[in-house]
Amino acid sequence: MDVTGIAKLATSIADTGTRQDVAIAVLKKAQDIQSTSALQLLDAVQATAPAQNLPAHLGKHVNTTA
Repeated sequence: MDVTGIAKLATSIADTGTRQDVAIAVLKKAQDIQSTSALQLLDAVQATAPAQNLPAHLGKHVNTTA
């Protein structure tokens, strides 16, 4: 193996490592964004309170006829 072959191999290995580092950083950022979005959705769902002024019989039966 000549010197240029070794240099190309070393450059290729370093480039691959850099690409993997960038890919991992992007993946972590995407996961952070997804977790933030999921928490916002959960907060929005929990923030809605059931209506207290409705009669007790509502929501207990499903009308299956058309």
